[in-house]
Amino acid sequence: MESIDIKTPSKEYPVFLGNHVMEQLPLFLEKNHSDITKILIISDEKVASIHLRTVKELAEKTGKQVLEYILPEGEHAKTFDVFYQCQSFALASGLNRKSMILALGGGAVGDVAGFVAATFMRGIPFIQLPTTLLAHDSAVGGKVAINHPEGKNMIGAFHQPEAVFYELSFLHTLPIKELRSGFAEVIKHALIQDPDFYKWLLTEIQDLQAITDEQYLYMIKRGIEIKASIVKEDEKENGVRAYLNFGHTLGHAVEGLMGYGNFTHGEAVLIGCVYALKLSQYKEGLNFDLVEFMEWVQSLGYSINIPKQLDHTSLIQKMKKDKKTISDTITFVLLNEIGSPILAEINDEIILNQLEVIF
Repeated sequence: MESIDIKTPSKEYPVFLGNHVMEQLPLFLEKNHSDITKILIISDEKVASIHLRTVKELAEKTGKQVLEYILPEGEHAKTFDVFYQCQSFALASGLNRKSMILALGGGAVGDVAGFVAATFMRGIPFIQLPTTLLAHDSAVGGKVAINHPEGKNMIGAFHQPEAVFYELSFLHTLPIKELRSGFAEVIKHALIQDPDFYKWLLTEIQDLQAITDEQYLYMIKRGIEIKASIVKEDEKENGVRAYLNFGHTLGHAVEGLMGYGNFTHGEAVLIGCVYALKLSQYKEGLNFDLVEFMEWVQSLGYSINIPKQLDHTSLIQKMKKDKKTISDTITFVLLNEIGSPILAEINDEIILNQLEVIF
């Protein structure tokens, strides 16, 4: 088992990573949260059918009352209606400020459950129990939110978990589409901070369905370490934390226009990464083998093309609602070189021109 300490101005907490780490959950709760009276597990339909029983039995070893609430799967859970239903269930079940939420699932579950925890009675503790590769990114850092038709994660809060228990064996049940979604965020972490990590990924990962536990452990740990170093410096995205949105400006626009849940987050972000790399070459003179990158990700099953039904003008209008953009000019995370990100405002003409060039 590996342990990574996450340090932010508001809280420090551990990430436990490896096989059988879930078995440590009862002891952690008894040692650190013995005053908790009720535990609410929030999960989704698919994850609950596979893992809920095991996690509920572990939580019940604390002797506390353990409740469960099941969400729709994926981004369909990140709506105000679902958020409101969670709050209503918590109130009807008698949860109070001595209650705790366990977020069992992927990034969407963690976002909703974390936002419920952040706002229920002005904030109660929660623990992230990620079940997807994508959640190695979303489970760490305390950003919790739901979507709005006008934009992804537009309604939310910063609410750090008490801990993250990352059980590697949970990844063995993931379909290939979810592996692709999560691996895109691994690639992103490498590109924004660690050239050697990027080279390792390029060399070692040739088939997403053949990743070993040792490879998972290394790349997830490295990805979390990269995110932790940035969050430590900028917890609430007033500066360098925006670099974690590399690929997300266009990616969120694609995801939103396709309809949340109809196009996976990571696959949209990967398209955004390709575009951000091309913009970085055009604007910042980035020295990078983009052809090699595109051939590699395509060999892993990614599409690098914007869906044909999305017109470029609509994408620009959607990108102007991105959280990084504070004027009428769209802000992108670009790279001077691999591991050296910057924020850059790019005008519409250049954006359209480069969209035509690469897509």
